[in-house]
Amino acid sequence: MRFALFAVLLALAVASGPARAQSGDVMLLADQVLVQQGGDRLIATGNVEALHQGTRLTASSIIYDRANNSLEIQGPIRITQPNGDVLTATQAELDQGFENGLLESARFVLDEQLQIASARAARVEGRYTAMSQVAATSCQVCGSEGPPLWAIRASRVVHDSEERQIYFDDAQLRVLGVPVFYIPRLRLPDPTLKRAQGFLIPELKTSTLLGFGIKLPYFIPLGDHADVTLTPYLSPITRTLELRYRHAFRNGDITVNGAVSRDTLESGTARGLLFAEGAFRLPRDFRLSFDIEAVSDDAYLNDYNSEFKKDRLDSALTLSRAKRDSFFSTSLIHYESLTDGENNATQPTIIGDLRYNRRFFPKRMGGEVRLGFQLHGHYRYSDTDIDGSDADLVVDGRDVARANLDLSWRDRWTLPGGLRAGAITQLWVDHFFVEQDATAEDDYTEVTPAASVELRWPWVNQTADGGRVLFEPVAQLGWIGGERSGVPNDESTRVEFDEGNLLALSRFPAPDRRERGLIGAAGLRWMRQDPEGWRASLTLGRVWRDELDGAFSRSSGLDSTASDWLIAGQFAHKNGIQLLARGLYDTTDARFTKAEMRANVTRDRYALGASYILLTTDTLEDREDAQSQWRLNGRYQVDRNWTATGTTRYDIAEGQFLRAGVGAEYRNECVAVDFSVSRSFASSTNLEPSTDFGLTVALTGFSTGGSGKEYRRSCSY
Repeated sequence: MRFALFAVLLALAVASGPARAQSGDVMLLADQVLVQQGGDRLIATGNVEALHQGTRLTASSIIYDRANNSLEIQGPIRITQPNGDVLTATQAELDQGFENGLLESARFVLDEQLQIASARAARVEGRYTAMSQVAATSCQVCGSEGPPLWAIRASRVVHDSEERQIYFDDAQLRVLGVPVFYIPRLRLPDPTLKRAQGFLIPELKTSTLLGFGIKLPYFIPLGDHADVTLTPYLSPITRTLELRYRHAFRNGDITVNGAVSRDTLESGTARGLLFAEGAFRLPRDFRLSFDIEAVSDDAYLNDYNSEFKKDRLDSALTLSRAKRDSFFSTSLIHYESLTDGENNATQPTIIGDLRYNRRFFPKRMGGEVRLGFQLHGHYRYSDTDIDGSDADLVVDGRDVARANLDLSWRDRWTLPGGLRAGAITQLWVDHFFVEQDATAEDDYTEVTPAASVELRWPWVNQTADGGRVLFEPVAQLGWIGGERSGVPNDESTRVEFDEGNLLALSRFPAPDRRERGLIGAAGLRWMRQDPEGWRASLTLGRVWRDELDGAFSRSSGLDSTASDWLIAGQFAHKNGIQLLARGLYDTTDARFTKAEMRANVTRDRYALGASYILLTTDTLEDREDAQSQWRLNGRYQVDRNWTATGTTRYDIAEGQFLRAGVGAEYRNECVAVDFSVSRSFASSTNLEPSTDFGLTVALTGFSTGGSGKEYRRSCSY
């Protein structure tokens, strides 16, 4: 039989989680329903099922006494909440309002993870569930498999459904049934609470520099949009307090990471770091961003194997706006090198920059007009002038500022036969101010006109198997006028020649150097997209000039009237393979002067990544020895629960490893274990080699340990 009862019959949220009892329509399905005593007593028996606002209850019988406002339910009872929480019991007695009552042999399953079994559970005020003789675990419990991997036994447990907290009295942690830890009082957040104050997963660390230690993070939410995490790190060598502060605003966010340490490595000296970043959306589409990077000494990041480890710190404040036809940016940057042998007093340390670009589309003349303006300055702390007596310029205190104007017009046309033609006319006006350099003038002005024409002939073909092929030869002829003044080369000391600037009128990265004279460039581009799920591309190119340019270094590939051959290619397959390689090939010496390669393979069970870099010796780039390194990292999922990781970095030129590390991770429905070991082979005189071990163990199923739902398995008998 099927009956629809429109009454405040069941508030099925009772004793089952965070939802409060509510009134509303209840649909009751049962094999038999009897109404006794003048309609004050209703008895439903046989496969009873009740539905109320998404909550579902099943039981063998339900007896409702309207006169006493009492409800008696006979089991087996199963109550399923809309959020997935499940309550089972053998018997339940509930009083008026369904906010108070008793449940026998109750068992909770919160968020499909945490299971709490008790001999008896009491529902109090519709908010609290007090349980006695409790066992809690997120491990799958199957009757024939013995005790779970871990469980918390307690004499009493209270679940606060409003605060979503679980309180344990006389808590005892058991591993495979063996007691290993006891605590009189314990509070843990239930799985549905994502921001709970309390301790997070501890981490055990062993380092050859810092010894054996432990990190114990403590999380403090500051409302819904901010939080602080304090992490004490204790070992025989160090006493460290780490801090992370996060704050999300309506129009942006900030993150601050800091650490203060006292250790025996630098006896009696406080050490630490401060890394902060943030970004904000401002009115009229402006964006403000900042980052701050500071350390107490050059070796701190290496000694503590910090996640922020880097060789050069940069702190910046930037205001920018990007629109369809304009771009504005202004920034202030501070650099600090941590590399042994680099003197921060003689490095450009404080840099200011302002850029504005605008484009127009005049209807009468056609094409596109671009206008660009830039102000730039960089400052060195050194007050010593360059007088030319020091060949190595060790005491370089030169400061430079410049203003640059860039005006250009460009257009493209399609000629008969599918030939594409393009033309560019350009004018640069550059003014420089130089201080603390006795070998240079105080200011310089350069006016540089330029023009170029280019031709492209794209051929597109559809293959018999449905593939698409593009074959495109390109050629350019350009001229750059004007004379190069004696302005010092302070910014264009590193030149990159690649696919992006093959047809550029100047390949120097900054305006203190511009190419001059007649230049030509030619290239070939090939691309294929195959119906089998792969695509590939290849670019070849070369540049010619009428005169040598001594400002180009050897490794730039542009130091001759005919440049090195630019070779670049990419390959990607739907099965997860990606390859990218580019290099500059010197036909005279029959070798690459510069090359790089990256490869990635991503599959369901494993992922591999590799990279390689080659740089030849180059005196203009202060590189007396060739650099050749490769880096390899990978992940392999051994089975459903085990994952192995590894990484290494090897210096081929020096014949030594720079860094190596391996890790192992085990995860199931109730525990996550991460182990790692890494070795840093520091070669700098201000850094020490170190070996670091890390171990974290998390009990999943609580808010602090993360979710283990994807590892949930079913029992088989």
